[in-house]
Order: sequence, then structure tokens, then C-alpha cells
Amino acid sequence: MTAVQLDFDYQKATQAINYFTRKESSHNGNKLKIIKLIWLADRFHLRKYGRPVIGDEYVAMELGPVGSGVKDIIEQSNFAAKEEISYAKKYIKPVNKNVVQSLEKVDYDVFSKTDIESLEFAYDNFGSLDAISLSKITHKYPEWKKFEAILKSGQSTRESMDYSDFFEDPKNLDNDKFEADKKLLLESKESFIETAKLQNSF
Repeated sequence: MTAVQLDFDYQKATQAINYFTRKESSHNGNKLKIIKLIWLADRFHLRKYGRPVIGDEYVAMELGPVGSGVKDIIEQSNFAAKEEISYAKKYIKPVNKNVVQSLEKVDYDVFSKTDIESLEFAYDNFGSLDAISLSKITHKYPEWKKFEAILKSGQSTRESMDYSDFFEDPKNLDNDKFEADKKLLLESKESFIETAKLQNSF
């Protein structure tokens, strides 16, 4: 299956950033760690329910998967649309290139119950780890590992990732937190493919 373009939900992206930032007692979060936790939440939700939470465009980079839209919002960069930045500024503020600060409580109304379940899954299972440890974990999963050679060789700094690869299981990984029933995983994948076809037909 070729890569598809999904509908990016900037409000969910902002609130997911805010959610993980407010988990820190200081309400200051590490940018790289938050980007990885959101990928983990998206991966969980996609495999269980057939859609990601955010609908971001993921790229494989040296330090693991990166959601392009989430990165733009967390940095409040010029690549993000004005309405995205205007919304984000109400809730989060970049302190420096590595740290983002939460300004307001999380607006949970933008999420479904299963979205929240996925955010909780990511934090409960991986939230105690630092950014570099999380980065190393992401390197174990097939959607990133397929680009390992080209990234490490320096031939490329970023490669577009395909959501369909998120349904694959890692090899030789003990205690994989994403392990799922094969039948349910297949059903989720089929549901995702059908939804993606509809979104990309317009």
C-alpha cells in the first residue's frame, strides 16, 4: 500500500502536546520526548481502532519517527498554518529548542474516549523514560527500521513513513507493549485502509 495523506487534527495535536507537558510537575516538557510519546499513542490507537489519533504525516529521522505537524506546532514554526499557531499559543509555549511549556489545562473535549485511552497507554508504559531512551525504543519498530541503513549512512536525513507499516510487529523484541491479537490487528488494518481510500478519493 502506498503512503496516504490523512486529515491532520491540529487541535488534537496541540492538546496531546499539552497533555504530556502537564504530566511534568513543572509543566515544562522535553520536545523530543513528547514527539515520541505522541507517536506511541498514535501507533497504539491505529493498531487497536484502525485510525491514528492525530492524523499526522510521519517521517523517519535519525532519532526515530517524527510527526511533521506536531513538530511544527510544538516549535510554533512558520510551516504551520496561522490558525494552528493561533490555537496552539493559547495552550503551549516553546521555551527553547528543547523545552515546551504548558499554559492552560488540557481541553479533553477534543478527544474521544479511545484517544484518551491511547494517550494514557503511551504515558503509563513509556512516560517514565527520558527522550534518548524513547528514541532507542522507536528504533526497534519496523516502520522506522526499514530506513535504518539509509539514515545511518547519511544518504538521507528524513524518509516518509507509511502507516500500513505500523501494523507490523518488531522482531526479537521482548515484552512488546503493542502485542495484539492477530485477527483484531488485521481487522484494524483493513478498517484503516478503507478509511484512507475514502479520504484520498476526494
